[in-house]
Amino acid sequence: MSSAFSFLQIFEKTPVFLAPMAGVTDAPFREVVMSFGATAVVSEMVSSEALVRNSKKTYRRLHSNMENVLKIVQIMGANPINMAESAKINEQLGADVIDINMGCPARKIVSNESGSALMRDENLAVEIAKTVVNAVKIPVTLKMRLGWDSEHINCFSLAKKFEDIGIQMLTIHCRTRNQMYSGIADWSAIAKMRETVKIPYLCNGDIKSIADAKKALELSRANGVMIGRGALGHPWLLKQIMEQLQEGSVRTQIPSLQQQYEIIMRHFQATLDFYGEYHGLRVFRKHFCWYSSGLSGASGFRETINRVENVALAKECVRKFYENLFLK
Repeated sequence: MSSAFSFLQIFEKTPVFLAPMAGVTDAPFREVVMSFGATAVVSEMVSSEALVRNSKKTYRRLHSNMENVLKIVQIMGANPINMAESAKINEQLGADVIDINMGCPARKIVSNESGSALMRDENLAVEIAKTVVNAVKIPVTLKMRLGWDSEHINCFSLAKKFEDIGIQMLTIHCRTRNQMYSGIADWSAIAKMRETVKIPYLCNGDIKSIADAKKALELSRANGVMIGRGALGHPWLLKQIMEQLQEGSVRTQIPSLQQQYEIIMRHFQATLDFYGEYHGLRVFRKHFCWYSSGLSGASGFRETINRVENVALAKECVRKFYENLFLK
């Protein structure tokens, strides 16, 4: 699709994005979310260093069978040259949008001066963004946090600089790096972004329901929202939020338990097809836990499914667990 036109077009309504989550938003998960509907989904974070070195694992993260959907690839690194080269490679592979990661708080990422560590070095952060923008013809967006810590809230000064060098959209996770994922995301902390930049920005952090999304938009004054952990085990949530924000009512209901069973089995099979049975089963264990959270007997089910080493037995365990629920 025409990335420039399509990317700008999505802001005609209030957009709802799926956040990039390492080890989670792989191709099978992105596809199950899009099967319900979302404005856009973002790939797992891709290391620019590994991509330039031709890492097979990294290339696999770029995979997508989705058609007529914006392909947004998030790249991460601290070397402007490698980041630019990674952006070029992704563009050649069919990416419609490049997203730069300056928000990941993980210690192993920060220790390499990547992710949210870049917010401590505004000159390097701007150099990376400018180099990437100049390297590709497709839109470049950027995800960051409020700042490194409560004493250094610099998302506003950075936002203006990013806008000036050509970044077309920002996403702000409403915590500092030092907060990691603790405490409560402060959506109101980015409200003055509306007067700081003209480019659109998304609010991210702790948006786990329709009510959360509405409140986050009200307090942040953002153009849209990005949903991360709220989508885990609830891939239909983004569609529900989109309907409420764009149409004023929700048509997509929470699937019945039988429908949820069918969803989880399709997702499981897609994961097995993508990774192979041995690795796919292990990758999907966390999804079994997320899908079953809050259901009767979930604790025992999780304990059993996390010990299963055989795909056929795993499928039988899932079938019995859900049938015991929807046949009651």
